[in-house]
Amino acid sequence: MRYAKGIGEQRAKILNKLGVYTLQDLLSYFPRDYQDRSVIRELSELQSGESACVRVLVVSRPVLARIRKGMELVKFRIADETAAADVTFFNQSYVKNQIVSGGSYLFYGRFQRNGNRLELLNPVFEKAETAGGSTGRIVPVYRLSAGLSQKVLSKAIEQGLDELAGQLPELLPEELRQKYGLMDCTEAYRDIHFPATMAAAEEARKRLVFEELFVLACGLGRMKVRRREQAARVIPAVDPEVFFRSLPFQLTGAQQRAVRQALADMACGSVMNRLVQGDVGSGKTVVAAACIWAVKQAGYQAAFMAPTELLADQHADTLDKLLSPFGIRTVLLKGSMRAAQKRIAREALAFGQADLVVGTHAILSEGVEFQDLALVITDEQHRFGVEQRAALAAKTRQPHVLVMSATPIPRTLALIIYGDVDVSIIDELPPGRQRVDTFAVGEGMRERINRFIARLVGEGRQVYVVCPMIGDEEQTAMDLKSAKELHRRLQEETFPDLNVALLHGKMKAAEKEAVMASFAAGETDILVATTVIEVGVDVPNAALMVVENAERFGLSQLHQLRGRVGRGQHKSYCVLFQGSDGGDSKTRLEIMTRLSDGFKISEEDLKLRGPGDFFGSRQHGLPQLQVADLASSLDVLAWAQREAAALLERDPELESLPRLRERVERLFREKISG
Repeated sequence: MRYAKGIGEQRAKILNKLGVYTLQDLLSYFPRDYQDRSVIRELSELQSGESACVRVLVVSRPVLARIRKGMELVKFRIADETAAADVTFFNQSYVKNQIVSGGSYLFYGRFQRNGNRLELLNPVFEKAETAGGSTGRIVPVYRLSAGLSQKVLSKAIEQGLDELAGQLPELLPEELRQKYGLMDCTEAYRDIHFPATMAAAEEARKRLVFEELFVLACGLGRMKVRRREQAARVIPAVDPEVFFRSLPFQLTGAQQRAVRQALADMACGSVMNRLVQGDVGSGKTVVAAACIWAVKQAGYQAAFMAPTELLADQHADTLDKLLSPFGIRTVLLKGSMRAAQKRIAREALAFGQADLVVGTHAILSEGVEFQDLALVITDEQHRFGVEQRAALAAKTRQPHVLVMSATPIPRTLALIIYGDVDVSIIDELPPGRQRVDTFAVGEGMRERINRFIARLVGEGRQVYVVCPMIGDEEQTAMDLKSAKELHRRLQEETFPDLNVALLHGKMKAAEKEAVMASFAAGETDILVATTVIEVGVDVPNAALMVVENAERFGLSQLHQLRGRVGRGQHKSYCVLFQGSDGGDSKTRLEIMTRLSDGFKISEEDLKLRGPGDFFGSRQHGLPQLQVADLASSLDVLAWAQREAAALLERDPELESLPRLRERVERLFREKISG
């Protein structure tokens, strides 16, 4: 790195903090934005607050004035054929000797109007006859770290491009470049950093976005191929209609499709690693039950992990009802059980007397052994780390893995976020699942909503109230509702005759379980909580979800919260209180009132907020994207995935493209393994 111009040992360390270690890293450190200084404007047309590049004469001699200690000003006047402006430099006394009265210059900066006078503060400037370095062209803007300037970084990148001219590896096959109209590698790197026009910058970005996503898709595809080469127990294909006919309800087409995909995975001799992704209430648990049934037919055991004891209780009860008619024996294993109960459950698993264990992380504890575990199912994938699932897998030969998530994510994005996982999407709701009427309201509706709460509770229903923060030290954000304060107010002032409970993430696990159990049993009228209830037990009697400061939540998170109600026969509602924010937040909340499909909502969320929320839920990291913005690159992502799949079908080891193969291996070695 240090042979790049202007990059000594100290600056190299600063660049290391930005993830830049090599010359290739430096050239791949792409601009976050551009300033178009190529268009020369006239002074008379400039608006206050506008940044612009102007060609002017200096019409007065620069004067240096010392206002006080530590404050020096250099002032002079400039003009073109249309108007004049006053220029001021703060604490840059050397400018006095660089600017010559009567000289022609290009200035770039932010102009302000002060009455009739036009002012320019601390601009960038060059002599008109030698301009083209920092004015009169499109200038890249990079993310910086302390001790690094735009000028130094830009110069180093420019020298690096010259250094590697003609040596940058071309990773894309010629036919792909032709098919999608993509420029070559060297041209793309030059134009992404130093474009002659904004159109050229966009074409360069298009090429590099495709390349980045194509390399990523190739890497994930190779991981998937290698996973499929791992031998696993063969669960012989069985006709799922036998299981379907045993159910007291009709499965949707999407549920049946997900079951058949999972059964085909387990029958092929390779390890299944499948994500079943479906909206709240779409019936993922039945898909899991069908897989457990198939595993039992083959003589093996299954394990189902849930994030809380209450959810484990609920899943154990549901699965037992679905599977006991087939003679499938279910045991529950959780931390709060008595030692004797745990011993009985462990012995049943070790000696093959139990076919299915449902539990929390207690399943991972020492002393839990299986006779022959073939399938691991985890609920709400993002609540379990990779290490926990690996610990369970370590108790047996490599088991098949089925992951269930109620966080809807656009399919193309899910294929990237979940890496080499196969994805089944349940995009239909079972018949009879009701829509939750949703309203976005302001503080002026508070009294009316309180009367509505009282009416619903009077009819025997229950209510959730969700706040963005707990309270205590977080109380500094005075415009946000805190769960502790709102709980106190609702219990002591608004609804003194009702039973109002409090639930938040800092409570002990046993406390949380007790509060949630009381609410599930109908003993609590109103539950004030943080988003700890986002993944919770079914409470069919809960008919209203109130979200305070709803603008603070992502749309997908609001949809998850809304999914806590509408699970029974009662008409249900969701009320989103909007805080002080307007504009974008109002638009976002209106989307919630219009849409009930979680996948459509997730697409809107992706457009508005970008993929950060989705990637934030991952427990293991994929390579960081440097130029692709998934929120606006979904079409390109789909092209890249399709082309990568076609290439790997022809050439699984990328032997025909050694440079691409080397880049893929380095990327995944550095970013995932290391």
